[in-house]
Amino acid sequence: MPLRFLTAGESHGPALVAILEGLPAGLPVDLEAVNRELARRQQGLGAGPRMKIEADRAVILSGVLEGVTTGAPIAVQIENRDHTKWRGRAVEPMTVPRPGHVDLAAALKYGYRDLRPGLERASARETAARVAVGALCKQFLRAFGIVIGSYVVQIGPIRAELPEDLPYPLRLERAETDPVRCPDPEASARMQAVIEQVIREKDTLGGVIEGVALGVPPGLGSHVHWDRRLSARLMMALGSIPAVKGVEIGEGFALAGRRGTEAQDGIFREGEALVRRTHRAGGIEGGISNGAPIVVRVAFKPIATTLTPQPSVDLRTGQPTETRYERSDFCPVPRAGPIVEAMMAFVLADALLEKLGGDTMEECRSRFEVLRKARLNDLLLDGEPHIFWP
Repeated sequence: MPLRFLTAGESHGPALVAILEGLPAGLPVDLEAVNRELARRQQGLGAGPRMKIEADRAVILSGVLEGVTTGAPIAVQIENRDHTKWRGRAVEPMTVPRPGHVDLAAALKYGYRDLRPGLERASARETAARVAVGALCKQFLRAFGIVIGSYVVQIGPIRAELPEDLPYPLRLERAETDPVRCPDPEASARMQAVIEQVIREKDTLGGVIEGVALGVPPGLGSHVHWDRRLSARLMMALGSIPAVKGVEIGEGFALAGRRGTEAQDGIFREGEALVRRTHRAGGIEGGISNGAPIVVRVAFKPIATTLTPQPSVDLRTGQPTETRYERSDFCPVPRAGPIVEAMMAFVLADALLEKLGGDTMEECRSRFEVLRKARLNDLLLDGEPHIFWP
């Protein structure tokens, strides 16, 4: 059975709910680790005032018994503490759509006379439920030595310059202690300055997050059908995050400006191993993981809601007007990393389960060991051991 999840809930509703189906039985669940992921999503310079209100905590309603998965669907609830301030409150209908937000498009599609149903569901508040799901998928992946993290490489016009030889684990470690989650201290200082500037100027900023998955075995995904390609599955999942306007695998768009001899990752023999000395493909070739770290970059546009009014039209009167401010972040990028990680974790957990099969963790682990030994011992090149496993 494929791994799948659904979320429900609105930005100012009583709670968010997520249902994750397909995790095997026998996986120990660390609820505090889930809550730590939710806390990470709420931290970072540029966050809006709501982060001072919410302190997200997950409650597991089903699918886990005495701290271990049962194989049944897992239901998770996250209370919206801000709901009590809105409950029973008469709210004036919203009729002025914000450029760049879902407001107008949702009204045209669903016939809303009040724009709030669209913005309530489209709000990035929904991503808290995704982070909870991703935290569970991360725990599954860790059982097989797969680790996922992220860091910021750009905010507005400021880009980090990371040395190619800076190891990914060190990048992730530095990011976790930085106010904007950037592992380049010099770039971080400039990013912080530009965020403070945009707050003073009542505007918003976007940026780019790099997501990394370490320890991913070769053979996840497939080239045989368009919808089984791991690269396509990742791009769809990451592109579904609110405010995301671009996703690339490896060096993605930069490769479009190079010649073919400059765009690939050459294959070299070192002892009994085949190695790559570059990492342009981002760990995926032909839609299949190749054993190298999987690297994605996700571009977030500036949030559409700004303190500075923007031109619009009041749909009630048809008259030109300006947008009204709805509470939001000034720069969501520093706290969006856990969302990127969550969607990566879901896709990779699904692909790993597709490869392994099994209804229990015991079955998955035994099949993983068979897969690993086959990669190490059974593939031959000119009668010699041919090692793909990193």
